[in-house]
Amino acid sequence: MIELDCLGQKCPLPVIALAKRIRDVEVGETVTVLADDPAAANDIPAWCRMKKQEYLGSPRPHAFAVRRLS
Repeated sequence: MIELDCLGQKCPLPVIALAKRIRDVEVGETVTVLADDPAAANDIPAWCRMKKQEYLGSPRPHAFAVRRLS
């Protein structure tokens, strides 16, 4: 599992970091984005829907888990 520390960054920076980094993980693996910008709670799941990746939810505060599907 990869964890991206985007704490303190305003959206869309956490989504941009996720988009760049997800290419480095194998299909089926998980990336967790740490982001405290309130917009991340909407932007990361929306990005997952657009890019057909699986949003796994928020396992802890300010953490957003995404599984690479393709």
